[in-house]
Amino acid sequence: MARQLRYLGLLLLAIATATLGFFQMFARTAQGPGSTMLTLMVALAVLFVVSWGLTVKFQPYANQSLLACMFLLSAIGILMIARIDRENDTSVALRQLIWILLALVCYDLFIVFMRDYRVLRRFSYVSMVIGLALLLSPMIPGLGREIGGARIWIGIGSYQLQPGEFAKLFLAFFFASYLFNHRDQLAVGGKKVLGLQLPRMKDLGPIIVVWLASMGVLILQSDLGTSLMFFAMFVAMLYVATDRPSWIVIGFIAFAVGCVLAANLFAHVGYRVSAWLHPLDPAVYNRYPGGSSQLVAGLFGLAAGGLSGTGLGDGYPAITPLANSDFIFASTGEELGLVGVFAVLMMYLLIVAMGLLIAMRLKDGFGKLLASGLAFTMAFQVFTVVGGITLVIPLTGLTMPFMAAGGSSLVANYILMALLVIMSNSANKPEADISSETFQMQAINAINDRKRENESRHASASHERSDEPPMPRTSQFPQATPNNDETQVIKQGGDQS
Repeated sequence: MARQLRYLGLLLLAIATATLGFFQMFARTAQGPGSTMLTLMVALAVLFVVSWGLTVKFQPYANQSLLACMFLLSAIGILMIARIDRENDTSVALRQLIWILLALVCYDLFIVFMRDYRVLRRFSYVSMVIGLALLLSPMIPGLGREIGGARIWIGIGSYQLQPGEFAKLFLAFFFASYLFNHRDQLAVGGKKVLGLQLPRMKDLGPIIVVWLASMGVLILQSDLGTSLMFFAMFVAMLYVATDRPSWIVIGFIAFAVGCVLAANLFAHVGYRVSAWLHPLDPAVYNRYPGGSSQLVAGLFGLAAGGLSGTGLGDGYPAITPLANSDFIFASTGEELGLVGVFAVLMMYLLIVAMGLLIAMRLKDGFGKLLASGLAFTMAFQVFTVVGGITLVIPLTGLTMPFMAAGGSSLVANYILMALLVIMSNSANKPEADISSETFQMQAINAINDRKRENESRHASASHERSDEPPMPRTSQFPQATPNNDETQVIKQGGDQS
């Protein structure tokens, strides 16, 4: 219980930090928070404590520090969105709070009802179909919406959703299952070139298919971010499954070549690249569409923040277009400075590190691949956003997880965190605490596997000695029955229940 109370202390510390930030920001702006905003903020804090209680009850061995990181990042996002609302006279923060409450309900549903993540392995190809359908749905005429030059949205009435956020989860399920089932074939090495053991030509099929799909997203939807995240997630999981660095080299070269070709063949891709390479060129800065004015405004906002920032409520983040969504990292850097953005990045780093630690502790291959894939997905998404704003890579259409305005990203990332929490519960669960039903099923499956192996050997031996007179089955091949150790295992499992 002491461990759970420490996790509760971390969550309460995050709530106290967020509360202090809100009062400081509202004290420096002309308008107060308003009764509706205060009510939703209190409800959010209470629901996070309730979520902690549900996690303790249904996932008692889980790493609940993930919940504190998730709350603090969401609170910083709400803080900056509310700050920008004060200058733009909008109410995006209220909608964002409602989306967070909905996302938290989804988190709680997964925590309560998904007791074993391995059930996802049964739906690998269904996940593939759903993931690809979601990824390509913005291309449907009348349904897809183009915002900011990228066609990655679908419109339902007055609401827009970004289906790619949910597609990454379904594709992670499929990749984990597929790579777990085919890891032995993909790990076989071919020729050695420059010290790297290259894969066999016949094993390049999966990475070629995923490369073509990612290039299709880049070309058809003008979205480098989703394309990069989709392809990088597969390559990273492929490396985890096979432990061959050659897959990373092949993946990097293939994606770089594809991007160069797309930049020279398609104008909208070329605009993104030229805005990245020459953001201060007057011709590029004033170009419409595809200019770099938004990118330059974000860079100047980051520069204005300096080391410690201008202070909450004292900057001008609203000057940057899309300051509460695509460029919320620049808005945070302007008012919280380099220290603030480093703190934000450290929280993302903690989430990724804990995800990889969960993958290392899990004992089944599917869980290792899924946990590492989800952690890599979070890392790649943060990298593409921060890298685009700081000119490391071309600007993309992705948003900062938990912080940026938008319901699709919030719900998808809260579900991602719920899956990591569920897997951490399995990873940290003591051996003696395994339920008797699961323990007995594992023992029975092992006995059945041994029985099938004995029958296979019997069939092979009978085929080889077909010219010899047959002997009674009971004398030559005794039936496979549980030995004393196996019987004792089952009894012990039953005693534990």
